[in-house]
Amino acid sequence: MNVKNIEKKGNETFITVEIDKELMEQGVNAAYMKQRKNIQLPGFRKGKAPRKMIESMYGAHVFYEDGLEEIFPKVYEEAVVNQGIKAIGRPNLTDLQISEDHIVTITISTEVYPEVTLGQYKGVEAPKADTAISDEQVQAELDQMAQNVASTETVERAAEMGDTANIDFEGFDNGVAFNGGKGEAFDLKLGSGQFVPGFEEQIVGMTAGEEKDIDITFPENYTAELAGKAVVFHVKLNKVTTTILPTQDDEFAKDVSEFDTLDELKADIRAKAEDNAKKQSESAFEQACVEKAAENTTVEMPKALIEAELDNQMERFAYQLQMSGYSVEQYAKMMGGDMTTMRNAFRPAAEKQAKINLTLNAIVEAEGLTVAEDEVAAEYENLAKQYELDVEKIKSMVPAAEVEENLKTRKAVKLIVDNAVAVAPKAE
Repeated sequence: MNVKNIEKKGNETFITVEIDKELMEQGVNAAYMKQRKNIQLPGFRKGKAPRKMIESMYGAHVFYEDGLEEIFPKVYEEAVVNQGIKAIGRPNLTDLQISEDHIVTITISTEVYPEVTLGQYKGVEAPKADTAISDEQVQAELDQMAQNVASTETVERAAEMGDTANIDFEGFDNGVAFNGGKGEAFDLKLGSGQFVPGFEEQIVGMTAGEEKDIDITFPENYTAELAGKAVVFHVKLNKVTTTILPTQDDEFAKDVSEFDTLDELKADIRAKAEDNAKKQSESAFEQACVEKAAENTTVEMPKALIEAELDNQMERFAYQLQMSGYSVEQYAKMMGGDMTTMRNAFRPAAEKQAKINLTLNAIVEAEGLTVAEDEVAAEYENLAKQYELDVEKIKSMVPAAEVEENLKTRKAVKLIVDNAVAVAPKAE
């Protein structure tokens, strides 16, 4: 086999290879042996026709394309792998020439790993949120706890904001009932903003058993059938209930937690909230730093890398949907699109992540980041604990090379973050 020419155009490389007759003969004969059982020629039983007879009838090169498929792994190794070409994605056969003396020359095209020019990745600036927890946040959590254990009672008075009004209602447009405008025994928390602006406010002051017509004008950004329309809702108030919240004291703390005092409960709420806020802040800071480093990287992105990352993201999303009992196709239809629409929606994120991956790989190489055997062993132990499997089982499922690459990538991320400069987030 002779590699005659290698030509690079952007991220695509074209390799022209001349295949020697002996190797081509091996491929052609293998193709013939596979196909002859399905071939029948006059005068021969099915599957018994000699190769020369088939070639004389259908052409001397009838088995050449299939023969190429048989020997392609060898051709690929010589033409791509042994030439040090970092191919990505699936190679394509772009040209096939057969000379009069049966010498086969092919041209293979493949996208290759691009040249990556790193920009600034040390000292990048990224926003980092303050993790301090205010007294108001602690109180909000206490209020939610109180709501969870609150009781309700029916009251014989006029409805007030904060009450729950049980109502029957029906909406009319110029005296004609419209679709979606009717409900019975509906519990409406007054002040919740569940209904059209102005609706809940007009329930205030009504008493159980009272009926009333309410004038409402739908917002301009409402559904097309009702946007901007003035309508009338006939409402009957069935009953009014109010929420009785417990007093937030030591007894309350004992009821809703394992603590004996309210101060202890508040301290626990604050500690957990601060820990959660710190984790979220650090995670967001890390992502922002990595994205900034990737923004500073110059690279012509290969389509194959983007498509591969897009496939990964679609696969992860499909798994999440499956856990909820849906398929990607069902979700796409619910959103008014199809699979092409879904892929297009995910594409910007895939392009960004693919560039991040290239950036991190380039940093690993530039910094000479390595992974020791004990680090790989420790990671296998961590994975075994995480998935509650035996270490040897994990090793059979996850190749050591993959573990090493993941650890190198983490080191690259840590290098970026450790050298980054945290700045205050921009005011919203």
